[in-house]
Amino acid sequence: MDYSIKQVSEKTNLKAHVLRYYEREGLLPNVSRSESGIRRYSQEDLEWLGLICCLKNTGMSIKQIREFVSLSTQGNETLKQRCEMLMEHKKTVESQIEEMHNHLKKVTHKIQYFTSQYEEYLGK
Repeated sequence: MDYSIKQVSEKTNLKAHVLRYYEREGLLPNVSRSESGIRRYSQEDLEWLGLICCLKNTGMSIKQIREFVSLSTQGNETLKQRCEMLMEHKKTVESQIEEMHNHLKKVTHKIQYFTSQYEEYLGK
């Protein structure tokens, strides 16, 4: 089954101009077109979009995603490189999560501190 850009936009919550940008940047290199030039997205394109959004939302740059996609189009001989890229990205994401967890602990501590200060203030 093929999908129009409007259908893909609705399914992914990505604006049509973002989809066109991803295609221009080489992140979606295999989007087919009808005889009249209208984009037709496949289920595989939707799966790629899911991965692209995941990588982007976890901080991978467009340049790195483009490199990953380029490696993917080269076939199985790049599997090791792709795995290494994803493992490095995973380490970065885990580090960011740990940092955010530490920030959350500090914010939680400050909430407790200021709540007790406020309650003390009201008690006066």
